[in-house]
Amino acid sequence: MADNNGAASDLRATFLEVYAKLKSELLSDPAFEWTDASRQWVDRMLDYNVPGGKLNRGLSVIDSYKLLKEGKDLTDDEVFLASALGWCIEWLQAYFLVLDDIMDNSHTRRGQPCWFRLPKIGMIAINDGIILRNHIPRILKKHFRTKAYYVDLLDLFNEVEFQTASGQMIDLITTIEGEKDLSKYSLPLHRRIVQYKTAYYSFYLPVACALLMAGEDLEKHPTVKDVLINMGIYFQVQDDYLDCFGEPEKIGKIGTDIEDFKCSWLVVKALELCNEEQKQTLFDHYGKEGPADVAKIKVLYNEINLQGAFAEFESKSYEKLNSSIEAHPSKSVQAVLKSFLGKIYKRQK
Repeated sequence: MADNNGAASDLRATFLEVYAKLKSELLSDPAFEWTDASRQWVDRMLDYNVPGGKLNRGLSVIDSYKLLKEGKDLTDDEVFLASALGWCIEWLQAYFLVLDDIMDNSHTRRGQPCWFRLPKIGMIAINDGIILRNHIPRILKKHFRTKAYYVDLLDLFNEVEFQTASGQMIDLITTIEGEKDLSKYSLPLHRRIVQYKTAYYSFYLPVACALLMAGEDLEKHPTVKDVLINMGIYFQVQDDYLDCFGEPEKIGKIGTDIEDFKCSWLVVKALELCNEEQKQTLFDHYGKEGPADVAKIKVLYNEINLQGAFAEFESKSYEKLNSSIEAHPSKSVQAVLKSFLGKIYKRQK
């Protein structure tokens, strides 16, 4: 399924070269009169926030475009443009994360302090988020203005940004301090939050970018959007599961969903499976900081065999996704969707 490591690391190296080029273009954008100080600020801000993650979303634009081209060798220009779109998604992600960390009052992100936590950054990070957001149309204008699909690209990024911000809103207003009420948590609410907050930008957006580049009309691929949204939901349920049951060495973080009163698939499913006494335990201890409270929740999760419920969810989702994919008329689109599913099925991190 996956590239051998050599090819994958080459792809990553090429991708990072495109980042360097886009950055240098942005740092001499003719719409602004740059000073040394402003150029240095944006340079440091970009390096700290944009290229640090796994780059899955960005790299998958190139992967998807290759599969849509059915093995034809891509020109250097095609690789550059697909990479530029991939970086636009990474820029979008950086913008959301910089602002999310401020909203959540977080301390670390990707194993280092959040940007706003650094000395002399603080609330300037809000404006940095706005700048990250504004870099996307600058990149698109410079490299895609003459393309037939330019307007569709702008539309796509605007719409997905709106969906993501709206998903973040549902998430934030559901977990308002002082209104911690487990009884409002349900599978439909979990699904809505995940669909809007995560699935559109992480799963649909990279494939939609590749489809537009390949000259396809997004309106003609409604089933592709549905499959990718469902894949995004499946991915987030895995994430919720790993937050509690994953090994911190493997997932690279220590889960805090229980303490944070998150609308996690685990707690929503637990509410379904619990008897009245167990439900009381959930209500009493979920969302509390104390290690003893967290331990009680984990014991309860084991009592009701949540791991079994997750295994069942995983295999059912996989079957459903696979049959939706098989039903798609285009073999190259099928290949894109299968490649996505292959990367996330039974992942451990």
